[in-house]
Amino acid sequence: MDTIKGKIWIFGDDINTDAIVPGAYISSPMEEVVKHVLESENPDFAINFKKDDIIAGGANFGCGSSRENAPEALKRMGIGAIIARSFARIFFRNAVALGIPVMTVENSPDGFSEGNMVEVDVEEAEIKNLTTGEIINGTPLYKDILDVIKMGGIVPLMKDMKSRISE
Repeated sequence: MDTIKGKIWIFGDDINTDAIVPGAYISSPMEEVVKHVLESENPDFAINFKKDDIIAGGANFGCGSSRENAPEALKRMGIGAIIARSFARIFFRNAVALGIPVMTVENSPDGFSEGNMVEVDVEEAEIKNLTTGEIINGTPLYKDILDVIKMGGIVPLMKDMKSRISE
């Protein structure tokens, strides 16, 4: 898996799925939903987000309801990775199922300033701040989780497995 390079967006603790996808847009088409991702936490996020940008969250990222469209909206935006002190279990599972690189990093986001350019190596569980040179290590992911992320999600992984069985 290649490293992911992007600008870092810093968010605090307890960012819930209702903040990621505001309730007013829950039934909207995904093209509309992505215009409002995290707007209550940072009104500039969806407007200025670029493909492969990275979110650094505090503890309990993705808590609250199990809104499956929260990680889906981030995937559709082109999120590079999400690093956080901890994740809500359901959010973590849904993000992995969609192929979003997620990593627990004990001292995230303390080592970075918003807007820094960072490089995330998911396989090595390492985040390098390209702006300052600081490197922090995350918790390595299990091989099975890395396999799902490498394939872009559980559905592409299953399709690949099926095609190999059929050969």
